[in-house]
Amino acid sequence: MNKLSLGILLCLSLVIFAVIDVISGSVSIPFQEFKAWISGSQTSEVFNLIVLQSRVPKALTAILVGAALSLAGLLMQTLFRNPLAGPYLLGISSGAGLGVAILVMGAGLIGFSVGASYSITFAAVLGALVMMLVLLTVSFKIKDVMTLLIFGVMMGSIATAIIGLIQFFTSDFQLKSFIIWSLGSLTAVSYGELSIMAIALLLASSYTLYHHKGLNAVLIGEDFAKMLGIKVLHIRISIVVITGVLAGLTTSFCGPIGFVGVVIPHLSRLILKSNDHLLLVPFSLLLGGNVLLLSDILAHLPSNGMSLPINSITSIIGIPIILWILFGKKNLSQTF
Repeated sequence: MNKLSLGILLCLSLVIFAVIDVISGSVSIPFQEFKAWISGSQTSEVFNLIVLQSRVPKALTAILVGAALSLAGLLMQTLFRNPLAGPYLLGISSGAGLGVAILVMGAGLIGFSVGASYSITFAAVLGALVMMLVLLTVSFKIKDVMTLLIFGVMMGSIATAIIGLIQFFTSDFQLKSFIIWSLGSLTAVSYGELSIMAIALLLASSYTLYHHKGLNAVLIGEDFAKMLGIKVLHIRISIVVITGVLAGLTTSFCGPIGFVGVVIPHLSRLILKSNDHLLLVPFSLLLGGNVLLLSDILAHLPSNGMSLPINSITSIIGIPIILWILFGKKNLSQTF
């Protein structure tokens, strides 16, 4: 199957999974009624409330978050030349979570209350950017990919430990709110937040596609990229900003969602058998949206009206693939 056919197949599966995600859940939506809604026919007020205010935003969130995490993971793997680099494993999501924890629980400790949700977004993006800057600085001195990976895991553990300390001293109400947020959910994102995420993803994707030749050169090696006249420092800074913003936005809106940013870019390379970012970027965006939609469908399979944490589903899907990467590659630095 050629690359164009694969792209078309992913687009079709994205639509199919989105429809399944909208009509399935605690309240089943008959497909005929959904079809009538699509065609503009009269539907019940309850149907409109469920579909427009809950199911459609949830499906759009899955598509955008899956695509954003995949793009962030792809850029991190390019920057660090490490197939296991990603927002979750390298501690970027933990940094975003620490920013949220300091704002939500830390503010309560000193007598302040958190107001607008956009303050949480700012705290998450700031935390992700700080963590990404630390990793970038260390990457100048540590060239071994496994050592850098271990450092990222340690930084994530430090962030998690600080979150644990804050949790120990916070109130029961704030602690419960943070724990529920940390499980990950696609159901609490508004249309306004979706617009912010869509704009950020569009800008990041456009930039990445425009600079695909520079990214291809950086993936081969920075010395090679400099020989071609590529502004390596500019690309490094851009990747830090893009990854920090995308990881921060997705984490603040949906909580930490693991392994999507690691697995999807790697699978894209294996399927396409190419390291060309002109192909990898759109393919990763589509595949990431498909995988997170499928994960959300699986999360709603229990028939008792309950919804499983989305982070648990992505971990169950992603961990076996990560183990396969680890055991299948004797030298990770030669993966690309």
